[in-house]
Amino acid sequence: MDLSSSVEGLKKSFLENWNGFIQRVPDIITAIFIVVVGFIIADFLTKTFRKTVSRKVDDPLMINFLSKVIKLILISVVVMFALKVAGLGGVATAIFTAAGASAIIFGFAFKDIGENFISGVILSFNRPFKIHDTVSIGEVFGKVKAMEFRYTKLKTFDGRDVYIPNSDIITSAVYNYTEDGFFRLDFLVGIAYEENIRDVEKVILETLRATPGVYEDDLHEAFVTADELAVSTVNLRVYFWVETTEYRKEALMIKSDVVANVKTAIIANEMNMPADITEIKLYGSQTEIPVLLKKEK
Repeated sequence: MDLSSSVEGLKKSFLENWNGFIQRVPDIITAIFIVVVGFIIADFLTKTFRKTVSRKVDDPLMINFLSKVIKLILISVVVMFALKVAGLGGVATAIFTAAGASAIIFGFAFKDIGENFISGVILSFNRPFKIHDTVSIGEVFGKVKAMEFRYTKLKTFDGRDVYIPNSDIITSAVYNYTEDGFFRLDFLVGIAYEENIRDVEKVILETLRATPGVYEDDLHEAFVTADELAVSTVNLRVYFWVETTEYRKEALMIKSDVVANVKTAIIANEMNMPADITEIKLYGSQTEIPVLLKKEK
């Protein structure tokens, strides 16, 4: 008797739930339709936002970051609305409640994730670099490639991909080498002691200004200084500017041209660039050094 009553009760409960499910099928189908259409609309609105802002703001990092945030918010709203349409409003409320409680629990458990996300939001509006800038953050030196919710991606010049937590960028000194498109380079030139320093400086400056890629104006001036009285040379340090956002390759190629042109100009003006002098001392009873000259074939 008890077994048959239990079976009858289960059967009745199943039928009631099944009938309730059948009655909700139209709402569930509608909810699925809302989710599908909502995802399409969210994707469309995100792309529209990206295109619209791209015309006014030349900042791919910020646009990419904000587009992802907007899409996430739109999808969340669509899902919650669909749950209510399907008659699962209680589930939607429970999700919001659980999300609030989880935010507190996970806030302690995943403190770094929260910090990095908030830092990413801050960086999207107030950031010391843009995409393709050459920067130095901590011990990492490279080009900015992307910014995500938790990290910023840098590509080093030896080919490594480095993912730096956004919270580290907020609290670290960031050196931007290409923000304004100007970068100063320098190198040493050794001349003989008997040469007139001012004459050599004049030749070097004329050569600098004639080399393509070297930039000069009132704020970016090329100049030469006497840097060191070395053993066999007077070392001059040459300073000049290049206008480029390609810090590594283009700037170094211009520097290579400058060095080659300066060398050629100094030699063409019959100015000496001696090699290091090696001093040989004789000790004890030694009075001479045997020297053998061998004629090359």
